[in-house]
Amino acid sequence: MAYSKQVDLLEPINLSEHLDKIELYLGQVCQIAGISKMQLDYWTNKAQIPTKGKKQRIYDIEALETVMLIKQAKDKGLNLGAAIEAARRFRAANSRFGSPEPVGGPGLHGASFEHEPDLSGGRPA
Repeated sequence: MAYSKQVDLLEPINLSEHLDKIELYLGQVCQIAGISKMQLDYWTNKAQIPTKGKKQRIYDIEALETVMLIKQAKDKGLNLGAAIEAARRFRAANSRFGSPEPVGGPGLHGASFEHEPDLSGGRPA
């Protein structure tokens, strides 16, 4: 088969149809979001972000989106509690990956967390 006919067999691939299959390790999420591992660990616990894995946390694309929304809210001046709530509300209103997982869980509406410890390792949050 000639090269041009082989190319004609191919069609564009819509990668967004496969994003739900992506699984990222903690370090990969940190690199994408621009936060430290200590920050991600703290945010994961405080926001109750669902993860997989036993020895090392594994984040799906929805968890990555939640982390990036929290980071965006913190960069705009919100404290962690408000950032988690903003991310939760945004995900509920704009879920692109199916039904949203609640961020922060029930009972955190309007909650204010204590001051977040400096977990940046010298990096800005």
